[in-house]
Amino acid sequence: MNPSAKSLQDQLDRKFIKMAIRLAAKGAGFVSPNPLVGAVVVKNGEVIGKGFHERFGGPHAEVNALKNAGGESKGATLYVTLEPCNHYGKTPPCTKAILDAGVKRVVIGMMDPNPDVKGGGAKVLEEHGLEVTCGVLEEECKKQNEIFLKYVSEKTPFVIAKVAATLDGKIATAGGDSKWITSKKSRNFGHRLRQQVSAILVGVKTVLADDPMLTVRLKGIRPSHPARFVFDFYGKTPVGSKLVKTAKEVPTYLVVNDETDNERVEEFRRAGVYVWKMPGREGLIDPVAFIKRLCAEGFDSLLVEGGAAIHGSFFDAGLVDKIYFFFAPKILGGRDSRPMIGGLGFAKMSDALKVRDMKIKKLGEDFLVTGYIS
Repeated sequence: MNPSAKSLQDQLDRKFIKMAIRLAAKGAGFVSPNPLVGAVVVKNGEVIGKGFHERFGGPHAEVNALKNAGGESKGATLYVTLEPCNHYGKTPPCTKAILDAGVKRVVIGMMDPNPDVKGGGAKVLEEHGLEVTCGVLEEECKKQNEIFLKYVSEKTPFVIAKVAATLDGKIATAGGDSKWITSKKSRNFGHRLRQQVSAILVGVKTVLADDPMLTVRLKGIRPSHPARFVFDFYGKTPVGSKLVKTAKEVPTYLVVNDETDNERVEEFRRAGVYVWKMPGREGLIDPVAFIKRLCAEGFDSLLVEGGAAIHGSFFDAGLVDKIYFFFAPKILGGRDSRPMIGGLGFAKMSDALKVRDMKIKKLGEDFLVTGYIS
């Protein structure tokens, strides 16, 4: 292939992988703990099939795209954000579907770190004479699947800390008033975050102050509600709260201390609430023990929405992977106003947690700071 033709092919490959990435995003909230995957079938420069992994246990993106192509895939190129699988799981191998369809070329965004795949899918396709190109927009594909990558490689959930605060770092007045710090645009963004995770966590003080639903509420989007967790050391959550009253509709968990009264625990369980008894001290659940249990129960991600004490305990324990800090153009002041993050903190500035790959985005009048904890 001459240089100009290769350059054109590279541009087309990026274009169609980008299209597949957008398709993959549609599966957010429905495929956990599987990865987000999108696929596009292209023939003679035209898209003839599209698909994405729509739900856990359902057909994979490649199969959906080939089906959407309506049997016209012979000699076509398949673009897929993640390496096709070559093993039997809840569904047959995608490599078999690709070979049966007569696809000529496969372009892959990122390789699959899953030990059951890990290069095996691409190898099988090459052994059967298909042209395979790997690593197209690889970093974008990896970022889209950062939850999956950590869960598979480290066997622990991806933890996101979300905070909404004033410019001087306050999340509520001294009396607990916090509605609303940020704009509706920022709050909608927060709902999109909830859609992307399998679990969400708040403290009992949030439940007592706000009586929240902790669900996904976005116009025009099919919601997938994360499991709702409350750190409630003493079991103070009211049985009449929205969380408890809707526990049979959205999975709801109260995390209480080991010595919580069994009669109180049974009252919650009769209402449909799952109760985890866990170690802790001084009114705080041990976050490390909680994360281990969360992983053992199959949750691949957690959005920690606060308050300050819970955020502090997670930062102190080194459990946070990514931050979403929303700031409103307001200054609250007040020595007793509630800060963003509590906990023990660090004695030396040199020990402070470092944030890498930080980005700042405007959301109306607010701004959002995102980054990864080193």
